[in-house]
Amino acid sequence: MKITHMVPMALLLGLFVSCNLTEEIHFKEDGSGKISIRMDGSEIMGFAEEDLAETGKKSMDSIIAFSDFLREHHDSIVQLPVAEQARLKRLEPFSLRMPMHPEEKQVMIDPLRDFDRGGEVDDAFNTFQDAYAIGPSSEGNGGVTPDQTTEVSYSFAGNRFERRVRVVDSVLFQKGLDSLQGSEMFLSGSTYTLKYHFPRRVKSTTLEAATFSADGRTLIFELELLAWMKDPSLLDMEVVLEN
Repeated sequence: MKITHMVPMALLLGLFVSCNLTEEIHFKEDGSGKISIRMDGSEIMGFAEEDLAETGKKSMDSIIAFSDFLREHHDSIVQLPVAEQARLKRLEPFSLRMPMHPEEKQVMIDPLRDFDRGGEVDDAFNTFQDAYAIGPSSEGNGGVTPDQTTEVSYSFAGNRFERRVRVVDSVLFQKGLDSLQGSEMFLSGSTYTLKYHFPRRVKSTTLEAATFSADGRTLIFELELLAWMKDPSLLDMEVVLEN
């Protein structure tokens, strides 16, 4: 199976299996940088054993440009509902890195995107989380996550950085919370980690439990995935950098 055929599967399986998510952002002094929303998809390996057998169980580390994926699968994509076509179109600026090690039953799903300004960080994150809603099986199932009804915004100007989340549909958000009652056992032990790299040393942050790299420029904060799904605002923060 070509690696590109796993892209939709990788996105959709994120709804149903336990995983560890890492939101990693590298900021440059001018506010540009790169965002990665990495999923440890090792649990997916059990769902894909037949497909992986075709690879001869060889390890691989591939990078796919979503623009290439959309072009190669144009005939299939145009048959989707217009709303789902629009969601896929928004993935065009992304690349997807997928290191796979079948013998160790390890796979990482790592969407990447460069950005030039703060608004593009918002768009990148919200586009990625919206991608989980693609597909007929995503509507009304027990794996629907609250992030489909929230929007995250980032602000980085001068020596101050902020991350904020807001609920855009409180009714659907509550529906997502109710659905978690059937999913908690699958999510137990999973984590959501923030890893932000700043161009200068961090002076202070509202995340009291955050840890830092030796040079003080990288902030790391880990939260239980289930806690984040129930209350995404737990990852809201303010960061002040040294001048």
